[in-house]
Amino acid sequence: QVHLVESGGGLVQAGGSLRLSCAASGLNFRLAAMAWYRQAPGTQREFVALISNTGSTNYTLSVKGRFTVSRDNVRNTVYLQMNDLKPEDTAVYYCNTRWRQRDFWGRGTQVTVSS
Repeated sequence: QVHLVESGGGLVQAGGSLRLSCAASGLNFRLAAMAWYRQAPGTQREFVALISNTGSTNYTLSVKGRFTVSRDNVRNTVYLQMNDLKPEDTAVYYCNTRWRQRDFWGRGTQVTVSS
């Protein structure tokens, strides 16, 4: 069974930085594309960033130039470095992967950005 565990969320002032981590188990991590999503209160979960198994990355437009997704295939961990945070980045951030035709999600980590 695939397990994803996020960490690193917290409260930060606008303009600050946070680094989220997602530790993965139960899959061949180096073969898996990994993604970050977020969900603010009263909204649908939205895509934030993805890193493929080869290291290619993709971002939603609102975070380009501020967020960086990376992976460590030794630690089976994916990271999301978030800089220049804005109040509109406030959300629960979820780690996601699609493995053997199934989607797996972590429980999420709360990020709150104060103005």
